[in-house]
Amino acid sequence: MTPDSAAALIILVLTYAGVAAGRIPGLRLDRAGIAFLGGAAMIALGPLSLEEAFRAIDFDTIALLLGMMIVVAHLKVSGAFRALGGLAIDHAHAPFVLLVTVTMLAGVLSAFLVNDAICLVMAPIVLQVVRALDRNPLPYLVAVATASNCGSVATITGNPQNMVIGTLSRIPYPTFAAALAPVAAFSLVAVIVVVRLVYAPEFAFKGELEPHLFRGHMHNGQVLKASVTCVALAIAFFAGVPPAKAAILGGAFLLLTRQIKPRRIYRELDGPLLILFAGMFVVVAGAEKALLTPDRIAMAKTFGLDMVWRLSLFTAVLSNIVSNVPAVLALRPFIPTFPDPQRAWLVVAMSSTLAGNFTLLGSVANLIVAEHARSEGMPISFWAYFKVGAPLTVVTLAAGTAWLMWR
Repeated sequence: MTPDSAAALIILVLTYAGVAAGRIPGLRLDRAGIAFLGGAAMIALGPLSLEEAFRAIDFDTIALLLGMMIVVAHLKVSGAFRALGGLAIDHAHAPFVLLVTVTMLAGVLSAFLVNDAICLVMAPIVLQVVRALDRNPLPYLVAVATASNCGSVATITGNPQNMVIGTLSRIPYPTFAAALAPVAAFSLVAVIVVVRLVYAPEFAFKGELEPHLFRGHMHNGQVLKASVTCVALAIAFFAGVPPAKAAILGGAFLLLTRQIKPRRIYRELDGPLLILFAGMFVVVAGAEKALLTPDRIAMAKTFGLDMVWRLSLFTAVLSNIVSNVPAVLALRPFIPTFPDPQRAWLVVAMSSTLAGNFTLLGSVANLIVAEHARSEGMPISFWAYFKVGAPLTVVTLAAGTAWLMWR
């Protein structure tokens, strides 16, 4: 092994271990900082030059993610999300109807917008409603987290890992949606069924609920503008406009306003996630250059990951160890060598997302909901989530894998 190969291997292992743990003992680095440090080490220790590191960063993915963040931020700041949530929840007059409403709202919004952002919006809405109704918040909060993951399977813009896959695979937006929207729809139904069974006492209530959501101040003009922009983006995506181009233009258009100060939008953007992406792109590119010789790639084929069920299981396990975006990037060098790369990418997208429902720590969406619930004095325990997440993950992964094998 050459010095560059040894350095690349050490950096790769340490970076993925740090990302999996979420921290480095004795330091205050988070996952984004760990990935950025790993990328810098790839440049400093030789596997990549600075120019190669710049080329390794997929700016289509970064642009798509940034554009969608701006769109979601405008929907949130303008009051559009609360208006939509209020309209839907006001008609939920029984606990089961409230569960269905919350699940479908979180799932459908996550299908087109970034699921992590939807959880940031939905968690406080659900907490406000269930607190006013004096109901048990756990089933509804767990439904928000799991439904946002399930719904986001449907499209390239549903979550960060799908954005990476969409850019790397060049699968057209309509093709991606046609393949995975049925999986998302089945999974949302599964969320409702599993939550209903696990938290049966909550849904035995026979009285009538009178839910009401305080909508707060709304910028009516901005709500209309953001809503029209979202419809235009959906049309553009399905019409074949490159998602990154459509998203960045949509986001830029929404910044043209006299009502909302730009810094209110900037506060809603997830800068650390963009840093995580950039760092991981560089780390994986360095490892790919220094370690993945044709012989090693050929040797990896002996694991049989070109079989749909093996790839699905491997992706699910890896995603629960190192998180879904790093898992997707780790598989990037191998997928193009498979007999059917498009199917393989779809399997990775499906499995890496649905695997996030397995435990409370499985996805950022779960952690967002859990953190907001904790801050409001309604913590979600590991077991309270796991008894829904584990069976839900098994059922949806099995169904998604079978669908993609048959399709």
